[in-house]
Amino acid sequence: MDRIVVVVDTREQEPYSFDPERIEVVRHALPAGDYSLQGMEHLVAVERKSLDDFVQTVIRSRERFKKELLALQTCASACVVVEAGLQDIIAGRYSSGAHPNSVVGSALSIIVDYNIPVFFCSNRQASRLFVEEYLVKFHRKVTR
Repeated sequence: MDRIVVVVDTREQEPYSFDPERIEVVRHALPAGDYSLQGMEHLVAVERKSLDDFVQTVIRSRERFKKELLALQTCASACVVVEAGLQDIIAGRYSSGAHPNSVVGSALSIIVDYNIPVFFCSNRQASRLFVEEYLVKFHRKVTR
């Protein structure tokens, strides 16, 4: 299999290290999300969030994040990947004082109101693997 080219947004502060045998990484500004595929930037996007960032964004920066969600909606395939499990939210393992029900409700609003799936991938390593596989699978689908 040829390597695919993953675009990492220039604003992404902690980019993933993908398998170099499968993925070549380039950096430039993306119209939506933190990760996409070169030449398909308007088709596929993944927004990555640490747990604290996700909670902060959906509770305190909702209006700013709404713009990001509207941009993600324009893609054929987009998602939000959270580097934590749902159990981490329920247990309140984040620095914000937000109630877990509010955080879960906000995640459900993203899914239902914007039709953008939110994947809780238990930790950073699982999230990295998920993002890599998501982009590879999308690339295969559109280049058959």
